[in-house]
Amino acid sequence: MTIEETVENPLRVGMRSQRTPEPNTLVIFGASGDLTQRKLVPALYDLSLEGSLPGGFSVVGMARRPKTHSEFRSEMKGAVVQHSRTKPLQPSAWDAFAANIYYCQAEFNDPGGYVQLANMLQKIESETGCHNRLYYLATPPRYYSEIAKQLGEAGLTASDDGWTRIIVEKPFGRDLASAAELNRTLLSVFSEDQIYRIDHYLGKDTVQNILVFRFANGIFEPIWDRRYIDHVQITMAESIGIEGRGGYYERAGVIRDIIQNHALQLLSLAAMEPPATFEPDAVRDEKVKVLRAVRPIPPEDAQESTVRGQYGPGVISGQQVAGYREEDKVAAGSATETYLALRLFIDNWRWAGVPFYIRSGKRLPKRVTEIAIMFRQPPLALFPTTDGSRIEPNVLSITIQPDEGISLKFGSKVPGTGAALSIRPVEMDFRYGTSFGVAAPDAYERLLLDSMLGDATLFTRRDEVEAAWAFVNPITEGWTNPEPPSFPNYEAGTWGPDEADEFIQRDGRKWRRL
Repeated sequence: MTIEETVENPLRVGMRSQRTPEPNTLVIFGASGDLTQRKLVPALYDLSLEGSLPGGFSVVGMARRPKTHSEFRSEMKGAVVQHSRTKPLQPSAWDAFAANIYYCQAEFNDPGGYVQLANMLQKIESETGCHNRLYYLATPPRYYSEIAKQLGEAGLTASDDGWTRIIVEKPFGRDLASAAELNRTLLSVFSEDQIYRIDHYLGKDTVQNILVFRFANGIFEPIWDRRYIDHVQITMAESIGIEGRGGYYERAGVIRDIIQNHALQLLSLAAMEPPATFEPDAVRDEKVKVLRAVRPIPPEDAQESTVRGQYGPGVISGQQVAGYREEDKVAAGSATETYLALRLFIDNWRWAGVPFYIRSGKRLPKRVTEIAIMFRQPPLALFPTTDGSRIEPNVLSITIQPDEGISLKFGSKVPGTGAALSIRPVEMDFRYGTSFGVAAPDAYERLLLDSMLGDATLFTRRDEVEAAWAFVNPITEGWTNPEPPSFPNYEAGTWGPDEADEFIQRDGRKWRRL
């Protein structure tokens, strides 16, 4: 037996103590839903296994379906068995965790339900001595405003003996006006520092590593600008379809589902200036500056600056799949985009003139999310190739999912003693799994823990949400006037419509092969 096995590593103890929040009660609205079962409760269980949750931590699930505490705990146990990243379930650990799980049945618009919730919270807090409360809105977006108002009217938005916070899931509005209205409603009952607008992409370890890679290392930051970078490509590809969410997707499309939030978040992290400190508002200030510097795409230019697509029938991983219009709850003549490519510019000192290309789509050949930094060619081609073409440019790619890592492509001489030099691109690869030997925590684990700690660094602020919508709104407005494209215009299992390739080729560039 080693010393490490008999005595806890003091560094590990220190890190754990710094990351253990105060005792609190988490209230999940929409506790019968898919998000609660697939993500929230499994993430909480995994946090409890690691000793990251405080003593006196409790969970109250609130939903419309009638059930007992015992029935709710049994359902959550099944969810943990299926979705926890820690296998198999540890019965003793589960029993200790489940002992503090409760259920409150109520309609979200029923004031009596919030009286019942208040009584339950008071009972729990009298037993634990804890008066900190965290509300999680895991409901459809149409309930967000109603729940916030009811919490305010029931006097549940503040406590003299502890803190109160609220987590709001995406989608945060469906345009600038609805997002601003939701912000006004939330701010009528909560203060800005109580509101945590969650984007689960920001909880991924690789996304956070963008900041560490840029600002904790001195190698790349000096060349991270328009002088050395030709362009940037952000790809968010999914091989799955809409997964039974036809009703939602018909209202959203990929621009609202992915581009307005996930893609613009990746853009802001890749393009932001170094913050003065690594404090929540300092980081978010720099992200907002990027979004405000993005050159607007006016409605009349929306067609020229974007390419829309919709998948038809095709083959994914050897399996025949249906087209989008054949999905449940999708209109037979739907003009909703499931693919989007766009080009944008950031009008500031660092990025002036550098195009950022973003593409995202459903039913593409593989699931992959990456940011690719495409560097400029050397000013003089000293080493001609046999076919007369130039050597491939250097590329730094940050892969967010599924194989998290960072890769650098550069040219190298092929071994040999021939008279002609032969140059071939090679890659230096870093992969999280092989380098650290441990599975990365789920994004919701990090974000739930941060919200309990009061660390809002990875959550979006009001001005950030509205700045993103201010960019997206004119594009969707520009799409309403002309005739929509002839859909479907790409086959499932391909990399999108041919127009997307022509779109980037007009600039003398091409999409990365993934």
